[in-house]
Amino acid sequence: MDPAGGISATIYASRLRAEGVGSKEQAVHFANQDYEALKQECVESGCLFEDPCFPAEPPSLGFKELAPYSSKTRDVEWMRPTELTDDPQFIVGGATRTDICQGALGDCWLLAAIASLTLNEKILHRVVPHGQSFQDDYAGIFHFQFWQFGEWVDIVIDDRLPVKDGELMFVHSAEGNEFWSALLEKAYAKLNGSYEALSGGSTTEGFEDFTGGVSEMYELSKPPRDLYRIIAKALDRGSLLGCSIDITSAFDMEAVTFKKLVKGHAYSLTGLKEVDYHGNMTRLIRVRNPWGQVEWTGAWNDNSHEWDEIDPSEREDLHLQMEDGEFWMSFSDFLRQFSRLEICNLTPDVLSEDSLSHWNTTTYHGTWRRGSTAGGCRNHPNTFWINPQYKITLLEEDDDPEDDEVACSFLVALMQKDRRKSRRQGQDMHTIGFALYEYRGCQNVHLKKNFFLSHSSCARSETFINLREVSTRLRLPPGEYIIVPSTFEPSKEADFVLRVFTEKQAETEELDDEISADLGEDEEITEDDIDDSFKSMFAQLAGEVGSGFKDGSARLGLVEFQILWNKIRNWLVIFRQFDLDKSGAMSSYEMRLAVEAAGFKLNNRLNQILVARYAENEIIDFDNFICCLVKLEAMFSE
Repeated sequence: MDPAGGISATIYASRLRAEGVGSKEQAVHFANQDYEALKQECVESGCLFEDPCFPAEPPSLGFKELAPYSSKTRDVEWMRPTELTDDPQFIVGGATRTDICQGALGDCWLLAAIASLTLNEKILHRVVPHGQSFQDDYAGIFHFQFWQFGEWVDIVIDDRLPVKDGELMFVHSAEGNEFWSALLEKAYAKLNGSYEALSGGSTTEGFEDFTGGVSEMYELSKPPRDLYRIIAKALDRGSLLGCSIDITSAFDMEAVTFKKLVKGHAYSLTGLKEVDYHGNMTRLIRVRNPWGQVEWTGAWNDNSHEWDEIDPSEREDLHLQMEDGEFWMSFSDFLRQFSRLEICNLTPDVLSEDSLSHWNTTTYHGTWRRGSTAGGCRNHPNTFWINPQYKITLLEEDDDPEDDEVACSFLVALMQKDRRKSRRQGQDMHTIGFALYEYRGCQNVHLKKNFFLSHSSCARSETFINLREVSTRLRLPPGEYIIVPSTFEPSKEADFVLRVFTEKQAETEELDDEISADLGEDEEITEDDIDDSFKSMFAQLAGEVGSGFKDGSARLGLVEFQILWNKIRNWLVIFRQFDLDKSGAMSSYEMRLAVEAAGFKLNNRLNQILVARYAENEIIDFDNFICCLVKLEAMFSE
């Protein structure tokens, strides 16, 4: 990989983002494929579209269990829906749960998320654009839109689907002639490099890629004390809420408990209510089984006697709001019966309804690069400080009448980019997390090692974990804090997205040094100031290389050489100061401090470029250090 090339690509990407590319109104064209233009070409030529970027060939299926020539991929044919059935349809009667039946791929996490999509038509049509069919101007081409690491991406596919023994290998509809879900899965496979790259994951990953929201997960065996309030606020914001019961063995999958709850199955939460029951306010929660049947038979179920004890008009109202498969249960039973709650908080750009309250959100795109910005976690004090740093200023506390504590609620979510694609090369998710530090009276500069040696974190992600995203909900008093995202081990390279969601007004910014140079005054030296031994050394060296030394385009005379020599002697003092183990070489993060000691303040991006250019395996020797400083001085002198 060309590090400098990678850096210029990053600069180009941030310029496009500034112009609005990647917003939901202006999705990025994946692989530069423009759906409208390609479809027009096909309609005019009378040819069905064949996608050169995700061809109907074995590598598109996978690389390990679905590798070319593996038993699972033998005799696979790629067929269009028009070849599979006489009357193919894109969507029949709206998108429903029965359109999503799992095939020979371990992507139930994705299918549960697609099933949740069918509950929210507005979000569904953001992912599955209107106006696609096998009838009007059919050209074998379809497109879908996904949120990927901070931007919306439009993905074009052809409709050739993998078929074995006359049946679709992967997702299919129960009716057999409806194809939106199979085509959606193919587009998602293309985005991630292959079908096999989709194997294994969590529903929240799918939730996020369909909405651009941010997910939280709560273990209900140890819920936060304000969980009821968290759910109430999430419902007010139009968030997607899912819950499930853990399975302890394969036999448990979709096993039904004696009160008719299904294990290992994704339910959604659709409402909360407090009712007066025998003079006490009882908290109820409304749960939906996407199957449309199999409902809870415990207290507060549709036919239970508890309903006889509450005000009839209230009972009528609560029952009227229910659909098939929906039921009420007490909040305490919910905590006892279910294992996990997942909330996908939607961002303002997804929620256009003004009536819904929503998070304020800020997104940063960052990189961890070996030697310059990949410092590892707090266990590595020598390098932790080189990680990117972001400042958040919490200005307003929550207005929660029930809470005496003056605090601001916010969510921090750290996501690593493009790791599914790396599986083909045998790589997978890095272990990632973040820490927060109180930030008092510091200037807005990148904080150095000593700050972290003398301050402990005031909050951090609950764990460092090898998931695509780590998110944590936090409550801290108003004030200034810095967030340091990192991999667990140093020198792990990845691109990441850091998102900060605040309930109230807050300010965030990346902490980076201003670029500047303190070159000092040029020395005033004449030939008379130079001693004879230096003159004879210069004459000897100059004689060996011709008359004088070349520095860039100009020759160095005796006086210039003396000035350079003095600088090199000063730089040698700095080099020795930072070559802590006296090995004759510095690590690249020591080089960053040494360059600053020599008078050059550089930002993260320039430090990355210098490490890419002058360090070898994160080590820089004296010669390269001098070349680097000469180059910097020349740049700042121009």
